[in-house]
Amino acid sequence: MNIRKKDIEQYLFEIKEAVENNRYRIDRNVRRQNNIDLFLKYVIDEVKAKEIILSLNVMDFSKILQNEHKGYEYERLYVFGKDVVLLERSGTEEKVVSLYIKFNKLDNCFVIVISFHEQKYPLTYYFK
Repeated sequence: MNIRKKDIEQYLFEIKEAVENNRYRIDRNVRRQNNIDLFLKYVIDEVKAKEIILSLNVMDFSKILQNEHKGYEYERLYVFGKDVVLLERSGTEEKVVSLYIKFNKLDNCFVIVISFHEQKYPLTYYFK
């Protein structure tokens, strides 16, 4: 797949516009325990999460995935990674945490942050 920087920049622009206008949500349901765990393990709230999303840039882009859920195969999910400093909730240490962030931008410009958690495996960055 040939992915151009300008296409990712445009995608990020649209993501950030939705986030700035509070047209997004971070999934935290039973199927997204890793997302919940990030908020339990570190001192992070919606404001901090929003700051992290708004700080993403084209160099943080990793890959595009096909949605594998039945009936949504036409959707493309964009994966980004970001190293951020977070304070451990049970302790006094700040730690550099490598995040895995996956977006689904719906046709109505609403953004679902499907994944917002610690990386399980190191990401490969497309433009690095």
